[in-house]
Amino acid sequence: MDTAERVRELEALVERHNDLYYNSQPEISDEEFDKLRDELAALSPDSPVLRKIGADAADGFPKVRHLMPMGSQEKATSPEEFLKWAAKVRHPEYLVQYKLDGASLELQYEAGNLSRAVTRGDGQVGDEITPNARRMAGVLSRLPEPFTGAVRGEVIMTREIHRKKYSDKANCRNAANGLMKRKDGAGSEDLRVICYDASAVADASASGSAPVSRDDRYFPDEKSKLAWLSRMGFETVPLRICSSPEEVVDWRARVMDVRPGLPYDIDGLVVKGNEIDPVDMARARPEKQIAFKFSPEEAVSTVRRVEWSESGANFTPIGILDPVRLAGTVVQRANLCNTDMIRSLSLKIGSRVVITKRGEIIPKIESLVENPPDAEEIPVPSTCPSCGSVLVDEGTRLYCPNPECPKKSLHRLEKWLSVLDVRDFGAVILGKLHSSGRVRTIADLYSLRAEELAAFDRMGDVLARKILRNLSARNEVSLAEFVAGLDIEGIGVLVAEKAVAAGFDSLEKLRAAAPEDLAAVEGFGEITARTLVEGLAALGPEIDALTACGAVRIRPPAAAGPLAGKSFCFTGELRSMKRSQAEARVKARGGSVKSSVTKDLSYLVTNDPESGSDKNRKARALGVPVIDEETFLALVEGTT
Repeated sequence: MDTAERVRELEALVERHNDLYYNSQPEISDEEFDKLRDELAALSPDSPVLRKIGADAADGFPKVRHLMPMGSQEKATSPEEFLKWAAKVRHPEYLVQYKLDGASLELQYEAGNLSRAVTRGDGQVGDEITPNARRMAGVLSRLPEPFTGAVRGEVIMTREIHRKKYSDKANCRNAANGLMKRKDGAGSEDLRVICYDASAVADASASGSAPVSRDDRYFPDEKSKLAWLSRMGFETVPLRICSSPEEVVDWRARVMDVRPGLPYDIDGLVVKGNEIDPVDMARARPEKQIAFKFSPEEAVSTVRRVEWSESGANFTPIGILDPVRLAGTVVQRANLCNTDMIRSLSLKIGSRVVITKRGEIIPKIESLVENPPDAEEIPVPSTCPSCGSVLVDEGTRLYCPNPECPKKSLHRLEKWLSVLDVRDFGAVILGKLHSSGRVRTIADLYSLRAEELAAFDRMGDVLARKILRNLSARNEVSLAEFVAGLDIEGIGVLVAEKAVAAGFDSLEKLRAAAPEDLAAVEGFGEITARTLVEGLAALGPEIDALTACGAVRIRPPAAAGPLAGKSFCFTGELRSMKRSQAEARVKARGGSVKSSVTKDLSYLVTNDPESGSDKNRKARALGVPVIDEETFLALVEGTT
C-alpha cells in the first residue's frame, strides 16, 4: 500500500469513527482513534479531515449557528508532550480544569433569557435541542442580569445515575449522547450540564443564519469569565491555577489519584492561560490551550515494599505495588531504577505514585503523588550478602566493590554462556558447580568432564555429554562476543563492535588501548572507555587463563568485504530468514548493523517501505534509502 492509498484509508477511518462517536456507538477507544489521527497527521499534515470536528447528524432538529466558536482541542498524552507545548506558549500562569467526558452544548441567552440550546455539530452549526436542555440539571432559564451571548458546557451523566438506570450503555458518555437528542425528550432529566466558557455578543437573534458580532470586552480575562459563570448560578468545573508547567504535571498526577472517586467521568485536564485571545479561539483547534489527557499507559498505585534485584555486582530496586490495570494488563511491579531516583522523588513505603508503561517490559515509577503520614523510609541494603563487603552507593548505581565476590564470578559465567548461546547449561547446574568451587572462572568450564556432570541429580550421561558438546561447539567467537562475555559493566556486543570497527580489532590492541584512545570512538565517551580499559585490566588473569586453555579461539578480523562502510537497520519481518540471520550476513560481509535510524545510516530494510512506522517516517525525513528484502539480498550477495 503506497502513502496516498494509506492516507485515503486513514481519512475514511477517521471520518467514520468521528461519526460513530457523535451519532452512534463508538467501536474503538479514544486512544485507538488518536493513533489513527496521529498517523494521518504524520503522513498528510494538511489533510482537510484533520481540521474537521465530528458533527451531529441527528435528523429532525432545527439547525442553528453558534454564537461562540465550538472547536476541538489539541492534545498531549504524556508529560513530555505537555511540557513541549508549554515551552512554546509560555503562559505566565496556567488555568487547569477537568476535561469532562460528555457532549458539548451551547446555551444561548438574549437579555438574560435562555433562547436556544445547541449541540456542537461541526463547530459552527449544530442541532437545537432546547426543550430537552430545559429539563437538564444545571441549565438556567433566566440569568440574574441581562446577558446576551453564549455559555458553553458539557452534558454529562453521573456515575450513580448510569449505575442505577442505564447500566446497559457502555459508559456515561454514550448514555448522555443518546438521551440528549431523543425526540420525545425522555431521560433528559437524568442529565446535567457543567459549564466552563462564555462569550458575549451584540445581538443573539442573528444566530440562526449570519455570523454574529462578539463583544470581546465583556470578559477581561478567563478568571473573570469563570467567576461570572459561578455568580450567575451555573455549575462550573473546578479550577486550579498553576504557576509553572511542572506544577500542572504534578496536579495531573493528583487528579489521576482522585479520579475514581469523582461523581462523573473525566478523561484529562484542559490547560490554558488567563488571557483571552479571540483570534486563537476562532480556530478549529486553538493553539493556546490543550487537552492534557490521561493515558491508558499510566495509572496511580501505592508502593507496598521494595525488592532489590541482584545482577552481578549491581543491586536494582523494584517497587512492589498494589495491583493496577495498565495498558491492558494488571501489573504490580515497577522499576525504581536507583537510589538517586528514590531520593529525588522522596519515595517511601506507602507512597502514592504514578506508574507508566510506555514500551517498557517492567513499568516505571514516573512521579510521586503524595506521601501519607504513615509512610516509611525505604530500606537500602548496606552489605553484600555473598561476601559481606560494604556496598558502594553512587546514586545511579548500588554495587559490591569486591572483585573477588562469588556473586560476580557466577554472573560472569552466566553472561559468557548467554553471549555464546550455549544451550542446556542451566542456571541450577551452573550454580551447583560454582558453589562447590569446581567452576569459578570461564576457563574452568572447559575443563569439565562428562562423568562430573552426570553425577548430578536428574542429569545422566546423555544430557551431560550434550551440554559439553554444545559448549565445545562454540570454539570460535568474534572479538566482540569474547569481550561482551567477560561481563564488564555496560559493555555488550554492540558496544564492543564499535571498538572493533574503529580499528581495535584484536584482543592485544584492546588491552593496550588507553582510555583516551577509546573515548574517541563514536558512541563511546569517557566513562565507557574507562570502564572497558579498567575491566580488561582487572580481568587480565582470567583472560590469560581462557586464551591459554585453547578451548576458545577469537576469530581474526575479516578482510574488507563488499559491505564495508555500509550500515543497515531492519524493521518488520523478513520472509526468507530471521532478522538475526540477516544481521549476521551483513557483518560477515564487512557491514554494520544499527538498531535505530540515524542520519548516517546507509539503508533501512523493510518489506513495507510505504508504511507509516516511526522508522520509515524518520528514514524519509533524513533521506535514508528504504529498501525491501529483495534489494537487500542483492546487495548482500554483491549482485548490484
